[in-house]
Amino acid sequence: TEGIKVAKSTSINNLLKSEFWLIVNNREYHVTPPEQTFLLGNESVEKLSDIKMLVSQLYSTLNIEQYQLERENDLLQRLEDLKLQLEPLEKVKKDLEVRAQRRTNMLSWLGLGMMGLQFGILARLTWWEYSWDIMEPVTYFVTYGTTMAMYAYFVVTKQEYNFLEVKDRQYLLSFYKNAEKKRLDVHKYNHLRDAISQVEYDLLRLRDPLQLQLPIGHIQRQKS
Repeated sequence: TEGIKVAKSTSINNLLKSEFWLIVNNREYHVTPPEQTFLLGNESVEKLSDIKMLVSQLYSTLNIEQYQLERENDLLQRLEDLKLQLEPLEKVKKDLEVRAQRRTNMLSWLGLGMMGLQFGILARLTWWEYSWDIMEPVTYFVTYGTTMAMYAYFVVTKQEYNFLEVKDRQYLLSFYKNAEKKRLDVHKYNHLRDAISQVEYDLLRLRDPLQLQLPIGHIQRQKS
């Protein structure tokens, strides 16, 4: 209506309820709003937002299959490339593992043999060559010397002297020593293994029915 000032806080819905004149740069424009039946109230606006959301979800559902297929092909191609890079390293690693395990077992049996030899020498000196009165101090110093050797191992390695830990340490020392000789890049090998695990995890997530946005009934049929 001409001559009525409109506040800045006036909503467009209220403004479009009647005809009005709009003055821009000293030029007048007569604005005729649509019929009242076509105006949207707050509830209609909310419904329109819901409809837009549903349309967006529908579009996503219709196009997600193509996206998932392309994504899966990319992941499969990357997985194949990573496995091709890992294959020669895997062969070298298995050979080094066999060598390290063989050497560790050999040292374990050698340690047992040395303990048996020590027992035999002390037994012969005690019961055949000398007497227990003479050999008792000797066995004491042998035992104390063994304790000192175990403590020295702790000082050097910062680990408790435990047979399993000693075996694992010897295995790793042998493995990395041979890896340097064979020029096996352990860091690269571990990086490739981690990358393969990540790609396989991504494929597992990609093939998850929830990620595919399948209907509940279809998900239940897949689980059964």
